[in-house]
Amino acid sequence: MLPRIGDSLSFLYLDIVRIHQDDTGVCAQITTEHRGTELVYLPTAALSCVLLGPGTSITARALTTLARHGTTVVVTGSGGVRTYAGITPDSLSTRWLERQVRAWADDTERLAVATRMYEQRFGHGTAPPGTSLAQLRGMEGQRVKAMYRLLAQQHRIGRFKRAYDPDAWDTQDPVNLALSSANTCLYGIVHAALLALGCSPALGFVHNGNQQAFVYDIADLYKAELTIPLAFSLHNSPHPEAEARRRFRDELRLFKLMPRIVADVQRLLDPGTDIEEPDPEEQLVDLWDPVSGVLPGGVNYAGNTE
Repeated sequence: MLPRIGDSLSFLYLDIVRIHQDDTGVCAQITTEHRGTELVYLPTAALSCVLLGPGTSITARALTTLARHGTTVVVTGSGGVRTYAGITPDSLSTRWLERQVRAWADDTERLAVATRMYEQRFGHGTAPPGTSLAQLRGMEGQRVKAMYRLLAQQHRIGRFKRAYDPDAWDTQDPVNLALSSANTCLYGIVHAALLALGCSPALGFVHNGNQQAFVYDIADLYKAELTIPLAFSLHNSPHPEAEARRRFRDELRLFKLMPRIVADVQRLLDPGTDIEEPDPEEQLVDLWDPVSGVLPGGVNYAGNTE
C-alpha cells in the first residue's frame, strides 16, 4: 500500500514485455533473438504502482493478482511519461482522497494548501499571513517571470515570453516548444503518482474546472527545477520537442521523482502527520458516523439503533 517511500520497488516501469500469470506468480516475459525467452517474476505484494509502457501486454489473470495485492496499474507513454489510463484496485485506501476532499471543500483549508504549495516552491515564509489566492497568483507570476529573464540572459536569447498556442504550434520558438513538451511529460508522471496514492486528479487547489486540475497544481512544484531549465537549454535545438522528451525521461532517474511526488502530496494535504497505512489484505471497509467518526465495518449494529 502506498505510501512506502523508502521502498525502491514502490513503482515499477515496464515496456516491450508480456505480463502473465503462471503457477508460480506474475511474470514479465521477453523474447529476443540473441537470448531467447526470459522470465522475470514480479514481487506483486511489494509493488504499489506498475507503469505499463509501449509494447506491453497483460493478461486478465495477472491484472487480477495485481488488484488483489492493492497495486495500481497505469498505462503510460515511453519512459513512464504521459498517462493514458489508470486501474485503481478496490483495496486501495481512501485516506488520502478523503483528506484531499476535506481540504478542497473548505475555503480556508484550500487556501492553506495553496499557500503551502507556494512556500514549497519559493521558500518558507515567502507568503505573509493573510495572503489571498489572488495575491499568491500575482507573486508567483512575478517570480516565474524573473526566472525566465534570468535564464534568457544566461543563454543569451534575448527577451522570452511564455506562449502556448496549439493552433500555431509550428510557429513557436524552440524554448516554448520544448517547455510545452516537457511539461506534458511531467503531467503524465504526476497523474500516475496521484492515481497510485488514491487522490483525485480533478480536485485542484489553485487550478480548477478540469480533470487535470490537481495534476497541474502538483506539477508546478517541479517545473522550476526540471522542465524550465531543460527547455532553455534547448533554445538552439532543431527538434526541441523530441529532445525535451528524451532528456526529461533520462533525467527522471536522477531525480527519483515518483517518491518525491508522493511525499510532497502527503505533506501538503496533512502536514506534520506520519500516518501508517493499513494492510489492504486485512483492512475492512469502515463506516462513517457524523457523531462518532469512523466505525469498524463487519459489525451488526442492530442493537444500537434505539
